[in-house]
Amino acid sequence: MKKLLLKQRNDTPHWVGDGFPVRSIFSYHDIANDISPFLLMDYAGPAEFSPSKHIRGVGEHPHRGFETVTIVYSGEVEHRDSSGGGGLIKAGDVQWMTAASGLVHQEKHGKDFADKGGAFEMLQLWVNLPKKDKMSKPGYQGIKNEDIPVVEISNNAGMVRVIAGEYQDHKGPASTFTPINLWDVRLNAGHITEFKVPQGQTTAVFVLDGQVTLNDGEVIGDAEIALLERSGESFTLNATKNAKVLILTGEPINEPVVGYGPFVMNTTAEIGQALKDFEEGKMGRIS
Repeated sequence: MKKLLLKQRNDTPHWVGDGFPVRSIFSYHDIANDISPFLLMDYAGPAEFSPSKHIRGVGEHPHRGFETVTIVYSGEVEHRDSSGGGGLIKAGDVQWMTAASGLVHQEKHGKDFADKGGAFEMLQLWVNLPKKDKMSKPGYQGIKNEDIPVVEISNNAGMVRVIAGEYQDHKGPASTFTPINLWDVRLNAGHITEFKVPQGQTTAVFVLDGQVTLNDGEVIGDAEIALLERSGESFTLNATKNAKVLILTGEPINEPVVGYGPFVMNTTAEIGQALKDFEEGKMGRIS
């Protein structure tokens, strides 16, 4: 069984724009080598928004060198970017944006959600790109809930939505540069489930809501992430309460990580070039 490397949480939220009250669960500034190929996780909500004619969110800003993955649990997020990508994602949908060589984008609440208000919960991951792919053409994948395979866990223990990678021969719809598994999991209290993952990959378990016990040892609760060692091919989760969990695995990228705000590259010179290219308008504008 895989052993626990570390566990951490963040109970202090901050606002991104005026639409996303997020808790930063981890970033490349603290555990870059251990968490590779993942760079950052922001968990927004759960929150309640009142109806508004003003569409909340965050305005135009650039990215280069990685991908953003946004999972909506409740509410709506509308995305637009300078490469022509974009769309509205609702509860259960996923947005997989490849910034790569650079783009400018904005993320707002959907108009209908802004008009009506209601519960809002989402999670955003930043996924690193290998050096050879950092200057690739930007791209966008809008993945609908109905296109994500759902696998029932035996003995009524819960279910797994396969966003990326593979779970029990069910393949997720997301296309990735680096081998990644991204499983959106629901676990029913009173059941123990064993998960098998690729040997040598980074493995993390994030509990959005509820409580699980890892390998009959460490308790993982609300808004808490557990990072497991790369050796070994399995671990168990005992759901002591009904739990909403995100399991992520990925092949490590053994390259330098140098980041500055919305840019993540391999060298400080590349960061300087990214800033210059953005200032000169080479990452485009949203039309």
